[in-house]
Amino acid sequence: MVELVEKLYNTGNLTDEELKQLIKTDDNTSAELLRKYADEVRRKYYGEKVFLRGLIEISSYCKNDCYYCGIRRSNKSAERYRLTHDDVMKCAEIGYELGFRTFVIQGGEDAFLNDDFMCGIVSELKANYPDCAVTLSLGERSYESYKRLREAGADRYLLRHETADDDLYSRLHPQEMSLANRKQCLYNLKELGYQVGAGFMVGAPFQTTENIISDIRFMQELQPQMIGIGPFIPHKDTVFRDEKGGTLELTLRLLGILRLVFPKVLLPATTALGTISPIGRELGLKTGCNVVMPNLSPVEVRIKYSLYDNKICTGEESAECRNCLQRRIESAGYEIADERGDYIG
Repeated sequence: MVELVEKLYNTGNLTDEELKQLIKTDDNTSAELLRKYADEVRRKYYGEKVFLRGLIEISSYCKNDCYYCGIRRSNKSAERYRLTHDDVMKCAEIGYELGFRTFVIQGGEDAFLNDDFMCGIVSELKANYPDCAVTLSLGERSYESYKRLREAGADRYLLRHETADDDLYSRLHPQEMSLANRKQCLYNLKELGYQVGAGFMVGAPFQTTENIISDIRFMQELQPQMIGIGPFIPHKDTVFRDEKGGTLELTLRLLGILRLVFPKVLLPATTALGTISPIGRELGLKTGCNVVMPNLSPVEVRIKYSLYDNKICTGEESAECRNCLQRRIESAGYEIADERGDYIG
């Protein structure tokens, strides 16, 4: 296994069979070497900087019925909400004062979030905070919609592909959704000049090691500027409520692999990682991650944006959350960078 880690570090790639061995191993020596090399590579390109992304969860309404998601449309127990234009601006004002220079507007696929409404938000954010980046994560939209949002000033778009395998995709999503459309959206975003984020769940129901390898191959083709992966965590109101979910060990191993395959990528230590381990995000930072996404949403709605169970940081004020993260990041040996944190490729 050590030889495979060395090869990945030196060449940035492995064969499918070699990747399979490295993903499946529980060898501690190779895991530590992978962590060491991943950290070395992230420091080569980004130093000790960790970039903050202020997350504003704009709506918990969603037209989709993804089988794993707590805000799926058929979940009658979900509490729904929408933030107003002014709500979003207030969140951004607080975030800017706390040093955030990227705002991430995330929500379900909600018809209320039409182009006129969202373009108004994006253009005002860019006018008020010209030194900030605006990232959107609003699911699948038409090429024309992405184009309008880009023209309004949106810089980045996050759209996790979830899995690059058609069969697995169909087992996690209803029939009206298709992997082909999800992939086309990602290519449309690239064409329009967005910095694009893709990614997948680790330990999703029915997922195999071969599925994970297909995810890596798809992203090698797409070449996203951002990759978001996190452990699958079951939600009590979905058909997968009794599944085990993804493990810390596998998630960290994959973060290390991704850092070596995509050396310049922006790689977040996700909230899900912090949910399955009290030091999950710190371990992620030590294994190649260089982004964290604290929550700027109003405290009263955070618990309602429940994609999975036991999500952390739902009860903290924004300043409290930011200060807590700073302590955690510094304790792990890194520093918060009060800047946009663009992809350097």
